[in-house]
Amino acid sequence: MASFHAFRDLTPTFIYLLITATIGPLLFGFHLAELNAPQEVITCAKKGLLSVTWSRDGLEQRSLGLPQCIPMDTLQFGMVTSFFTLGGLAGALLAGPMTAKSGRLRTMALTATFAVTGPAFEALAPSFSVLASGRLLSGIGAGAATVVVPIYISEIAPPGQKGFFGSFTQVMINMGILITQVMGLFLSRGQLWRVILAAAGVMAVAQIAGLIIGGQESPKWLVDNGKPAQAKRVLQKLRGHRVDVTAEVNGWGIQSEHHLESEEETLLADDRAAHALASEDTRPSGSRSEGSKGLGPFAVLVHPDYWPAVFAVATIMVAQQLCGINSIVMYGVALLSDLLAANSALLNVVVALVNIVVTVAGAPLVDRLGRKTCLLMSMGGMGVSSLVLGFGIMNSVPVLSAVAVLCFVAAFGLGLGPVPFILSSELVNSEAVGATQSWALAANWIATFFVAQFFPIVNEELGKGQVYFVFAGFAALFAAFTAWWVPETKGKADADEVWGRKKPQDLVD
Repeated sequence: MASFHAFRDLTPTFIYLLITATIGPLLFGFHLAELNAPQEVITCAKKGLLSVTWSRDGLEQRSLGLPQCIPMDTLQFGMVTSFFTLGGLAGALLAGPMTAKSGRLRTMALTATFAVTGPAFEALAPSFSVLASGRLLSGIGAGAATVVVPIYISEIAPPGQKGFFGSFTQVMINMGILITQVMGLFLSRGQLWRVILAAAGVMAVAQIAGLIIGGQESPKWLVDNGKPAQAKRVLQKLRGHRVDVTAEVNGWGIQSEHHLESEEETLLADDRAAHALASEDTRPSGSRSEGSKGLGPFAVLVHPDYWPAVFAVATIMVAQQLCGINSIVMYGVALLSDLLAANSALLNVVVALVNIVVTVAGAPLVDRLGRKTCLLMSMGGMGVSSLVLGFGIMNSVPVLSAVAVLCFVAAFGLGLGPVPFILSSELVNSEAVGATQSWALAANWIATFFVAQFFPIVNEELGKGQVYFVFAGFAALFAAFTAWWVPETKGKADADEVWGRKKPQDLVD
C-alpha cells in the first residue's frame, strides 16, 4: 500500500522517463513472443491462405509483391527464433562498456536504432534469411535495452523504492508479450502477420523521439563523470522543486553547496593527474573514487570484490531461462494446440495478462520480503508447476495443463522475472555495474538461445510434456544455489554492506 501511496509524490519528469526508458524492455518482450501466435501462418503450415489479400470496404490492396508466407521446417523456425537471442547477446556485451563511457541516455537512444531497423527487415522479409537478419538486428536493440534500462531505473528511482520500480523492467517485458499475443489473435492470417512485426518498429521510433525531446541523463552517471552540479539539477527535476535532495546529494560524497559548485572545476583540473594515478595503480583490489571510470568486462571477472557478484547474477539470469519460462512465451500456442485447440492462443493472452498482474501486485514484496526470499518462492512455485504441467500434457488433461501454466507464470512473475534485473545494480558498486550487467545479460541470452533453438527438438525427442520434468530439476538446482550463494540486498546501503566488506573509513583507526 505504501508503494502505491508513493505514486502521488512522483513527478511528471520521473514518470515520463520511466515510461520512455521501459519501451526498450517492452520491445524485448514483444520480440520474444511475436512469432508465437502466427507461427503456422508465417511458416505456411496452415493451408488455404495463399489467396488471402488485405482488403477494406471491398477494395483489395496489393501486398508489395511479398510472399504470403515463408516455408520453414522446425529447425529453420527455431533458427529464426534463436537469431533474436544471438543479437541480444551481442547487444548485451556491447551495451555495458557503452553505458559506462557514453552515458545511459545516449546508449538507450543509439541502441534503439536497431529496434527500428530490425522490424523493418522482418516486416518486409521475402525469405528466411532476411527474416532471420531482422530478428538479429532486433535482438541487438533488445539486448542492449535489458542492460542499460535496469541500471537507469535504479539510478533515477526514489530511495527506498528501487526494488519496486526496478520491477517495471519485467512488467514492461510482460506488457510487450501481452501486446503481441493480443495482436496475434486478430492478425494471424494472410499477410497481416507482417503488421505484427512492423508494430515494434513504430514503438521504437516513439522511444527515440521521447528520449530526444525530454530525456535526462542519470544523475549518478553525471556525478561519477565529474558533473555533480548538473547531476543535482537533474535530481531536483526528478524529485520535484519542493523536495529537499540534500540527503541524496550527500550520498554522492559531496557535503556542501560550495563543494558542489566547485567540484566540476576541480575535477577538470585534476583529470590528468587522476588518470596517471589510475594507470599506476594496477592492484586488483581497493576502493575507487566516485569520479573514477568504470571497470571493464574482464576486469570485474578478476577483481576479488566483484567476481562473486558476477557469478551470482549470471547464474540467476541463467536460472530465469532454464526454469522454462520462454518455452511458454515462445512456443506456448504450438505446445498446447493439441490439448486446447483454438483456445491455446487465447490461453497465451491470459498467461501474459496474469504475468503482468502478478508482477505488478508482487512488486512491493521485493522491497518488503527481500530479493532472495522472492527468488526462492518463485523457483519453488515454478518447480512444482512444472511437474504438474508435465503430468497434464503427458496424460492429456487440458484443464490441469491450463491451470499449471497459469501457476507457472504467476510464480515466475513473483520473483524470477523481476529480481534478476535488480540484482546487478545492488551487488556491485557503480564502477562495476555496467560490466556486471553485461555479463549477466550475456548469460541470460545464451540460455535463452538454447531454449529457443532446442526446446522444440527436445520436446519432440522426449515426448510432449516430459521436458517440464527437466525444468523442475533445474528449478530445484537453482533454488539450492540461491540459498547458498546469493546474499540478500534488501535494506543494504551499498555492495560493501551486502557482502560484509569493510569500507575504507572503517579501516582507519
